[in-house]
Amino acid sequence: MITPVLLCGGSGTRLWPLSRKSYPKQFVPLVGDETLFQASAKRLTGPDYAPPIIVTNSDFRFIVTEQLIDEGIDPGAILIEPTARNTAPAVLAAALWQAQTDPNALMLVAPSDHVVPDAHAFRAAVEVGCQAARDGKLVTFGIKPTHAETGYGYLELTEDIGAAETRVIGLERFVEKPNSEDAETMVSSGRFLWNAGIFLFSVKTIIEAFRAHAPNLIAPVEASVKQARADLGFLRLDPESWAKAQDISIDYAVMERADNLAVVPFSAGWSDLGGWDAVWRESARDELGVATSGRATSIECTNSLLRSEDDSLEVVGIGLKNIITVAMPDAVLVADVSRAQDVRKAVEALKAKKAHQAESFPLDHRPWGWFESLVIGQRFQVKRIVVHPGAALSLQSHHHRSEHWIVVEGTAKVTVDEDVRLITENQSVYIPLGAVHRMENPGKVPMVLIEVQTGSYLGEDDIIRYEDVYARD
Repeated sequence: MITPVLLCGGSGTRLWPLSRKSYPKQFVPLVGDETLFQASAKRLTGPDYAPPIIVTNSDFRFIVTEQLIDEGIDPGAILIEPTARNTAPAVLAAALWQAQTDPNALMLVAPSDHVVPDAHAFRAAVEVGCQAARDGKLVTFGIKPTHAETGYGYLELTEDIGAAETRVIGLERFVEKPNSEDAETMVSSGRFLWNAGIFLFSVKTIIEAFRAHAPNLIAPVEASVKQARADLGFLRLDPESWAKAQDISIDYAVMERADNLAVVPFSAGWSDLGGWDAVWRESARDELGVATSGRATSIECTNSLLRSEDDSLEVVGIGLKNIITVAMPDAVLVADVSRAQDVRKAVEALKAKKAHQAESFPLDHRPWGWFESLVIGQRFQVKRIVVHPGAALSLQSHHHRSEHWIVVEGTAKVTVDEDVRLITENQSVYIPLGAVHRMENPGKVPMVLIEVQTGSYLGEDDIIRYEDVYARD
């Protein structure tokens, strides 16, 4: 059996404004109806695969479980990183956790934000690498280049890839992201592959590799796993030990130093969607090379991407050439396709001016559902709140605001101090300042309500929690 390890803690700033720190690209349906995380989890399921180990952070833990449930996938373990420490500590933590039950198991480590259209072909490539992994090799998967890409690292092979693309090949070295001239030279040589950041090895082999090449990581990560505590269905790694681990990628920590490396080439389609130009390439395009999504209309445009991420926003492009346009309710990106990798500069510029759009998503996802702000005034705010069937907000009160709730879809079970009642569509309830209150959805369909807040301070930190089924602090 192969145990998948899905890494899903990244922020994906190059796909702003759709991908943001609070809700990054792996949880968004960028290509097709599934999210990248869901597609990655489905790709690594089957009779030869054990339930996946998920490594994520606390903010995404409920998003992960919700999206897996929607796909009918039951994870093996969900490890919560206290802070981001890059891929090396994350992989080591997963390996140490798996070693407690099966140190000889094979682990397939993969990012959760890649696009692989042919899942069957990918699983076949994994099968090719299994014996090498059992024999003690650290197997990586290289993508046969389709163009001279400067946004990827490369793998130099010990021989020309030739036509035998499914065999295991020796790896000479890792190559950092090249300039355009070097990329052209490497691609034309036939001895270089894109580095996909996907690895296959036995648990025992990778732990031995860490002990040999990154021994300073063993003690803090091992202590963090041993002192981890269960929290609902999650395993929280110990934060004090975890903070002592070096922030380093598995490439730098282990792979570039090891001598037991092997590569399985893969050419059946792959993208890390590292920029809007990659999304454009992976999207369905018309005869003029234009890809549209949502309420977007192209008039005499060529080689462009037009996306509307809101049903109330109509995006119209006229005579555009090589242009990316992505419209969100609170932000719009317009860029030349050739400058797609510079979108991260926009995020930095917005952070510098303290614009909330830099990192905060318009929809604020919570374990019980989500909400969005519709109107914000000096002393009032109007929200739309959606609560999943069977879900409940925490029992709470506020120091600075009162609230009106109007149910517009479904039925709400509302608690206000000692009063508990059902509120149906077109009914409302008033929550006085300081009242202890909660809303629940007792039904089998999502419940939607409009909340009107009034008061001197309307921040999300004005919440005193008395009871919470999701064990949030």
